[in-house]
Amino acid sequence: MTDRITLRKPDDWHLHVRDGAMLKASLPFTARNFGRAIIMPNLLPPVMTVKDAIGYRERIERALPDGSTFEPLMTCYLHDLTDPDEVEAGFRNGVFTAVKLYPANATTNSAAGVTDYAKIRPVLARMEKIGIPLLMHGEEVDPEVDVFDREAVWIERRLRPWAKDFPGLKFVLEHISSKIGVDYVRSAAPQVGATITPYHLTHNRTDWLGWGNRPYLYCMPVIKTEADRLALVEAATSGDACFFLGTDSAPHPVARKLAVVGSAGLFNSPVAIEQYTRVFADADALDKLEAFTSLNGPRHYGLQPNTATITLERSPWTVPEQIDIDGPDERALIYRGGEQIEWRVVS
Repeated sequence: MTDRITLRKPDDWHLHVRDGAMLKASLPFTARNFGRAIIMPNLLPPVMTVKDAIGYRERIERALPDGSTFEPLMTCYLHDLTDPDEVEAGFRNGVFTAVKLYPANATTNSAAGVTDYAKIRPVLARMEKIGIPLLMHGEEVDPEVDVFDREAVWIERRLRPWAKDFPGLKFVLEHISSKIGVDYVRSAAPQVGATITPYHLTHNRTDWLGWGNRPYLYCMPVIKTEADRLALVEAATSGDACFFLGTDSAPHPVARKLAVVGSAGLFNSPVAIEQYTRVFADADALDKLEAFTSLNGPRHYGLQPNTATITLERSPWTVPEQIDIDGPDERALIYRGGEQIEWRVVS
């Protein structure tokens, strides 16, 4: 049994750190264990322009702990009127690493997202030409589509046709949640890659709803069946280059998670790399962990892996229940808070 493992420093290819006091409170957990992260642009107002992204990047850099080498990778929030020239300018000037597509009203702070997919085709064509990836919250929000089928319908209605129409465009189907998603990504690789969260690897919908509604397991896309969870574990632990780490860590104030209409998202960055390690250890696949956490993502984005390393040991510890936040937000609960985790980052 392996009790200690050293990995190239991971990257988080899907991260929410919010802004203001929440940014200051949540960012250090990612900066401690990850070399880079793709920063989601769904602020209020969203990060839609080069100027927006530069300003947000500067606020992130100011919130970093002293001496941190963490690098935020900025994204452009796609909407019906996005200017292809703005995307190209941001990419060529080293500001935008990717463009993020939210279907309007699919999840937190997505009201300004895409409503007319015909209008974004010129942007997709320009992205294909210059080589910037499209990241997708891949869910069809047609009210006639069942919430558990949104990912599958998105693949058929949107992603499969786009992959054919724009063969030179790289896609990331973020936070895949279903066996259908796994099978499609495998069939479309290397053009299409996918991130997988720690909670989609760990829980099924019975964990979420089977013994009372657990609002801190509410996310978008929703957690699905045990068969879907097992397919995700198999994909992550396979070593296949099209699957890589993306926490989708998303802190919310307690009041917003427990509201009548609660916010989707799990704040898991304080325990993310440890939880992934547990999943791989349970699957007897620790030899594949570094590919998933540290190699496959940079390869898909055309970047070099980190040269620094982290080391984890099998050493149980109890996850803090919450983080305190300055100002009116007060606190945010941590995924698996109060529970024991079997692995710990020691260096």
